[in-house]
Amino acid sequence: MKIIEVTLYSLCIMLILASLYQEWMIKEWKSANLDSLESFDVIVVGGEPEGIAAAISAARNGAKTLLIEHRDDLGGLFTYGKLNFLDLGYDKDGIWINRGIFRKWHKLVGSGIVFDIEVAKQAFQKLVDQPNTLKLSLNTQLREAVLASDGKTLTGIVVQKGGKTYTLYAKRFIDSTQDADLAAMAGVPYFYGQEDIGLKNQAMSATLMIHLKGINWSRLQEAVQEETHPFGVAQISLSYLWGFPKIPDLYQPHEPGVRVRALNIARNSDGTIYINAMQIMGVNGLNQASIKEGMERGKRETEYFVEYLRQEMPGFEEAQIASFPPELYIRETRHILAEYQLPITDLWENNDHWDSIGMASYPVDVQTSTVKEKDIVIVSPVQYAIPYRSLVPKKIDGLLVASRSSGYSSMAAGSARVVPVGMTTGQAAGAAAALSIQKQISFRELSHNRNWIIQLQHVLKSQGVFLYPFRLPFPYQDSPVYPILKNLLDTGLLRAGYHNDLHLNKPMKETKFIEILVRSCLIDRRKHCSTIELWQQKNQLVNIDRPLTTDQFARIIHELGLEQKVIIPITWRQKNITNQEAYWLINQIIQD
Repeated sequence: MKIIEVTLYSLCIMLILASLYQEWMIKEWKSANLDSLESFDVIVVGGEPEGIAAAISAARNGAKTLLIEHRDDLGGLFTYGKLNFLDLGYDKDGIWINRGIFRKWHKLVGSGIVFDIEVAKQAFQKLVDQPNTLKLSLNTQLREAVLASDGKTLTGIVVQKGGKTYTLYAKRFIDSTQDADLAAMAGVPYFYGQEDIGLKNQAMSATLMIHLKGINWSRLQEAVQEETHPFGVAQISLSYLWGFPKIPDLYQPHEPGVRVRALNIARNSDGTIYINAMQIMGVNGLNQASIKEGMERGKRETEYFVEYLRQEMPGFEEAQIASFPPELYIRETRHILAEYQLPITDLWENNDHWDSIGMASYPVDVQTSTVKEKDIVIVSPVQYAIPYRSLVPKKIDGLLVASRSSGYSSMAAGSARVVPVGMTTGQAAGAAAALSIQKQISFRELSHNRNWIIQLQHVLKSQGVFLYPFRLPFPYQDSPVYPILKNLLDTGLLRAGYHNDLHLNKPMKETKFIEILVRSCLIDRRKHCSTIELWQQKNQLVNIDRPLTTDQFARIIHELGLEQKVIIPITWRQKNITNQEAYWLINQIIQD
């Protein structure tokens, strides 16, 4: 019996060593020798999932490709931010909407909503190993962009590795860094966070993933089934939990600028869990000092929150912190300006595009940027297309941007930023790079030519990307007030939720009306804004359930000095104002 045990133990050790050796061999064989001054067709910067997909796609389509990553391994947000809970999208028929290279990776990690991070890392390595025209350079820091003499075309990059500096040239470049670092260095115009709707220096909250051990999952499952659980309802399976919406109201954070929302819990094969719940406000993802400070706040709050869970959550009685992730999960920094800036109304209207290179459908989930506000779902699209033009940056040629920083409006990015969509755009960028070299055309020329786009779409479909033309109805499209709703959506003033319901015929509440006016002032500072804020402070005790009447509206407008901007129809006298009517009035107020 002992001999069998020793033999099994030895076999396990050998398998582990073989796996490690194989991983080392992949990296060694793939590692590019920068001293050789090797030339490349395509250089992809960023070993995020999006960059991995871009590099594999470019190489698969015949381009000699180099993938550069500043960390010591691949996977980015998944393997360093420790996010192991997928935001999957489905099309109108309930079919997975992101396929191709993402689906190949997804199968390797089990095809579920959650995955083991080590398994994810091995899956990325396996995919990178397959195209023999793909080389990899880890621990390589991007330092500078090299432009042609015209100042408009990216021709090379300066990188640093092992204490040496190298200048690398290629025919095409793809930026898949989280923050569009290469694009910014090259001079591509961009905006930060939610500046496109007037919110300066404001971006979605960051998150420190919480890694715990000692969880009794069976006990937690029993707690979820209790109808009177104080944290509210939740859904649970063998590998994940989602819910407990009352936690934000019951748990009081200790650290400033930190909030805990409803829980997303992913269970690993070793029994540990990762929790995606902590929101850290005020982190500037482009500033290392700000990131470090946010990380420290998150670590301290983790200690408090875990102690709270031990006391209040069944199954967490023996919970301990297993580790802290090496990086924050940062949702938003730069948004590059592109040939087509994907607007929120494209998502609302379920729009297709002639140059579609992939589809998406995840709800527009905009995480809060202040502790006073809750997360919002602006709209939940059935499906929409990602245009190739949204990857083509303004001003600089020779470059595509395939990441969460692609050419999306800040609100549209609430959906398009998720990794499955990013890997789809990465695959498209790689195929477009190879095609543009073969046809000897620029990325921008490709974006203006329907015939070349059709060729690109044919390549993508042949390699597993889910693409087909569609035309779908959308909410309120036949309503006479839809032009007003569209304007308010574009300016960030409407929230329709998971059901896309604006409740147009229900009475507008007085406080909701004031909240929208205040939000309009945050978005676009106007002469009346200071008056609105003073009015709000003076009237803090207004009954939140009181409908807005024409008399109350007239009083508010008079106190704000806005009588000249708003016309109230005579037929509205002495009545409750509906949401539809209130949106019509608000649209008058915000017009110049």
